[in-house]
Parts: sequence; C-alpha cells; structure tokens
Amino acid sequence: MTETTHPLDRAVALEPLVEGTLRGHTDDAWSNMVGPFGGITAATLLQAVLRHPERHGDPLALTINFAGPVAPGAFEVTVRPVRTNRSNQHWSLEMRQGEEVVTTATALTALRRETWSDTEAGPPPVPAPEDLPRASVERSVRWVGNYDMRFADGPMPEEGGEGAPESTTTMWIRDAAGRPVDHLALTAMCDSFYPRSFLRLARAVPAGTVTLTIHYLATAEEIAAQGSDFLLGAVHSHRFHGNYHDESALLWGRDGTLLATSNQLMYFKA
Repeated sequence: MTETTHPLDRAVALEPLVEGTLRGHTDDAWSNMVGPFGGITAATLLQAVLRHPERHGDPLALTINFAGPVAPGAFEVTVRPVRTNRSNQHWSLEMRQGEEVVTTATALTALRRETWSDTEAGPPPVPAPEDLPRASVERSVRWVGNYDMRFADGPMPEEGGEGAPESTTTMWIRDAAGRPVDHLALTAMCDSFYPRSFLRLARAVPAGTVTLTIHYLATAEEIAAQGSDFLLGAVHSHRFHGNYHDESALLWGRDGTLLATSNQLMYFKA
C-alpha cells in the first residue's frame, strides 16, 4: 500500500484550517466497540504535533484523556506549543466534534543528546513469531484486522471458559500490510492489547480506556530500524477495583531494543 492508501495514514490524515487547528475524519477500518480504536486517536493527536511548523525535537511522551466517545465523521484538533525550552517542548491538544470536547492530550517533544545509557528491562523469552500461529481477527471489532498478532502467552480467552489467574499477555505484533514502524505506528501499537479484565474473567465486558500515557524510549533512528518486522509486547495489570483497572505495557524490537512503554487506566463493568 502507498502512504495515502494505508489505513493508518488515512486515519491520521489532517487538513489545516486556521493556525493551530486541523480537520480530520474517522476511518471505518479502525472501528472499535464504541467509536474508533483508542490507539488510532492517540496517533492522530501525535500527528498534529509532528506536523506543527514549530515542533522542536522528536516525541518523548504523550498522554491522551478520552473525555467521551468519538463519533463517526469529522473532527477538529487544536494544537499549540505551551513552552519551548532549550532541549524540550511542551504541547497542549484538544479534539472536538461540534461543540463537544471528545479528547484532550498533552505531549512532550525533545532533542536527545549522547549520554550514558543502559536498559534494565529485557524482553521475556518467547518463541519466534514464525513459530506461533497468527491470531484470529474475528473479535467483533474491525481494527484488529490491521495487525498480525501472535500470542506467546495470555491469548484472548474463549467465552465461557475459566478466567486466568493473572493478567499477563505477551505477543508479537506487526502491521498486516507491511507498513514500517514509525512514531505514529508505535503509538497505535501501544494500545493494541485487549482489556486485561477480559483475560481474568474469560469473557468480554464493557470496558474502555480513560487515560493513556506513552513514553517513547527509543530514538527515531532506532524505531525506523525495526522496518516492518514484528515487535514484542508484554502487558499486565496491578489491580482491578471499583470499576477501574490499570494496564502497563512494554514494546521491544526483535533486536531487543526497548522502544516504548505505556500505562493506562481503564473503566470496566463486571
């Protein structure tokens, strides 16, 4: 697929309106249980930062607050740099549909400098993706069809089965159409894990992300070096309580480079 026809690039396409405001449109290929897949909304807001003429550096962090469901159709994104320092830059974003604010966000971009470096979190030992079957895309949501997912641990449970004793899932994931990884694709993949409540309860329950934070731990060059290969993701929750639970995830390249971490808080009803 070309850049203009790939589902991700279609979904994050933004048209400038006035200074600091852009217009986009949801894409049915990313439909979720309610509205679009949260990862594609996050990628769209990051795109607004990446396209801004005053951007200083590459993405370092992104926090998305899902204030309400995004309806199918057009939306507007406002983006502004709130402060620019010598090394980093802070951003404020808002997505609206009509008079309704549906999503707010903050972002941090930065210039990276050479310094002492070490990585404490290593990828878990798992079979190669070629040795695992591709997961079914029959999950009643369209967005999963954009990915080739291969579960090494914690696959989507069978409805009515026995719930898992703990919430960890480990899986390989890559773009189904072979689109190379960049900051936009990595952003969407950071939200690609199904809700941990599904695994613990062995059934789908009403659930949705309230807030999501992504930390980009790799340089743009390290991300680009992954090409269109599989990334390895691992996710787990710490506590389920009072209709909310957390989810913490890490994504590595096949070469063992830790690319990003994500943390989110999800609403669930069970």
